[in-house]
Amino acid sequence: MKVAVVGATGLVGGVMFEVLKEHDFPITELVPVASERSVGKQIDYRGKSYTVVSLQDAVDARCDVAIFSAGGSTSLEWAPKFAEVGTTVIDNSSAWRMDPDKKLVVPEVNADQLTAADRIIANPNCSTIQMVVALAPLHRAYGIKRLVISTYQSFTGTGVKAVKQYEQERDGQKSEDPAYHYPIFENCIPHCDVFLDNDYTKEEMKLVHETRKILGDDSIAITATAVRVPVHGGHSESVNVEFHKPFTLDEVRKLLSEVPGLVLQDDPKTNTYPMPLLAKHRDEVFVGRLRRDESIENGLNMWIVADNLRKGAATNAVQIAEYLRKHRLVGTEVPA
Repeated sequence: MKVAVVGATGLVGGVMFEVLKEHDFPITELVPVASERSVGKQIDYRGKSYTVVSLQDAVDARCDVAIFSAGGSTSLEWAPKFAEVGTTVIDNSSAWRMDPDKKLVVPEVNADQLTAADRIIANPNCSTIQMVVALAPLHRAYGIKRLVISTYQSFTGTGVKAVKQYEQERDGQKSEDPAYHYPIFENCIPHCDVFLDNDYTKEEMKLVHETRKILGDDSIAITATAVRVPVHGGHSESVNVEFHKPFTLDEVRKLLSEVPGLVLQDDPKTNTYPMPLLAKHRDEVFVGRLRRDESIENGLNMWIVADNLRKGAATNAVQIAEYLRKHRLVGTEVPA
């Protein structure tokens, strides 16, 4: 397949190349794409050097797939241009997620909705991805009534600027161009993305709206608090679930143990539970600390962890591309 990676010089773009290589994705021609200031730079992939090209050059190349990790404004402007020439776009930004005409896809949950006509496919928010992998089978079995979510999100989710701020603060230096209003080293900041009119952050409302869309149920009551933490390995989430139907913990464990791409780590006797330190550089979602919420009927507490740059971004996008290829949904003409 002829594959373009848009945002090739960014943090997620770098991880994208790692995942493509590790998954042995069959690339016949690689087209690395970045902003004008990066055009002409060299990208190494599998022992070969590739020249970074402009967005227009990438459109003209008529790739089979273009994986975008370049921000919402870039995606809004350029994804349709790629789609017009027959390229299938998998977009990591928030630009298309809530568009009613675009699919919001986590392969373990709803890849079967994809068709050859889907030329722009949205990759969900990192925190949403890992959560719905664990929640989807439980929702099918018991019906989710309400979710109360608290996230503990790695600073890497903010990008290169935040990584630099953390490293400078860790080394005792003053950050000249900080990503956050406050220090992130040895601190927790209850502020992910911008504040909205309802005093929730954009990140918190993404968890609300994206979860409902992916699970296909607007009746689920959801509230969230998103916190940025000084962790390098991934995002963690404390999720309190209220179901419509009764459940047993043994049933829940069995359902979760059968989910592809999900690892159950749940044994308090041996101190076995998910942690971002162990999830780093892994593609799976990890779930543990399963226990009844004894304060309500049909309540469950869960702890969900994943590497936000991999399953939360690059891995999920590559898995979508793999699904499209396996089911021959790319590189085909779509009837007008």
